[in-house]
Amino acid sequence: MTRTVLISGASVAGPALAYWLGRYGFRPTVVERAPALRDGGQAVDFRGDTHLSVLSRMGVLPRLRQLRTGGSPIRFVDESGRVLLHLPAEFAGGDVEVPRGDLVRVLHEHSLPTTEYVFGDSITSLDETASGVRVGFRHAPAREFDLVIGADGLHSQVRRLAFGPERDYVGHLGYYAATWAMPNDLRVAEGSVGFNAPGRFASVGVDHRDPDRAGAFVVFAAPRLDYDRHDLGQQKKLVETAFSGLGWEVPRLLRSLPEAPELYFDSISRVDVPCWSTGRIGLVGDAACGATIGGMGTGTAVVAAYVLAGELARAGDDYRTGFARYEATLRDYAQGCQKGGDRTGKFLAPATALGLRVRNSLLSKDFFLNWMLREGQKVTTMTVPDYSAELARAA
Repeated sequence: MTRTVLISGASVAGPALAYWLGRYGFRPTVVERAPALRDGGQAVDFRGDTHLSVLSRMGVLPRLRQLRTGGSPIRFVDESGRVLLHLPAEFAGGDVEVPRGDLVRVLHEHSLPTTEYVFGDSITSLDETASGVRVGFRHAPAREFDLVIGADGLHSQVRRLAFGPERDYVGHLGYYAATWAMPNDLRVAEGSVGFNAPGRFASVGVDHRDPDRAGAFVVFAAPRLDYDRHDLGQQKKLVETAFSGLGWEVPRLLRSLPEAPELYFDSISRVDVPCWSTGRIGLVGDAACGATIGGMGTGTAVVAAYVLAGELARAGDDYRTGFARYEATLRDYAQGCQKGGDRTGKFLAPATALGLRVRNSLLSKDFFLNWMLREGQKVTTMTVPDYSAELARAA
């Protein structure tokens, strides 16, 4: 029976998949380019019965409830700090909102008993053989695995090597986003405060555990940019250029950027891959069906990992059938979730002054805000498959 599985990526989908594969008796190995777990990033949320059911079956939901932020209200202000719009915590907080770093640690710890983790390395080649996939690494010697899964995000190396260049699958939605840690010099007491100019949004939010710490978050409209994703200095310069000359507290945010040890910077994009597997190689999470912000990608990744592991276990040695059933079960659900990400940039940073006034005016009206809150609760759902028989066989 197929047993050894290499997973590229130790963020969300990778450790979640490793946990479930370990439960079914597989031997997962996770390789991660970073030297350790990534601790940064915005808070992420889970919404609806589909997400919560899978987290409950994993046994991590009680722990995540202990770590939840309680949601993050946001105030939109003008240059003088006058509040133009207030959105309550439930607008973006979902049922359970947790810091991304906390989620990653919980999933990693949960998968550790049955998973080999290799940090500070990455895949350089994939060669499918009659018996498996021969994998070349940047540092470690080559190894062969029965299956390889790309859980390595929007810019998946596995997808590039096995499916083709990124431009064939990743569609730019016209915006970029960045976030970094900084001192809470603005003394934000709750949630976050944001400022808009046409096509730009800059905000700062307090750390819900440490009131002396905060996180900057910015979004700006731009065509597809040509930059090195591994050049931190170049990315910081792009942010500084995009927000140069703006008022409010934007200069203070930018002054904190050079000292930030980490920066998340990426396009707001959508991933569409016609088929999520080829031979013994498959994709999961953002690598297969990502939406950078607003597309419930974190919840989708956890659900996808559950389904992929369950279908591979159910299929036994017939991994092609396992991959096909995984995709047939999940594709419509994932694409429904992705749609939310198509609107994120335009909502946070409308391109014109008129667009900003219209957004603020509409959402300042109680009836419209309440309607938006109700719509936000109508999340895409699916019937979560039951793999208890497969778990019983593996026990």
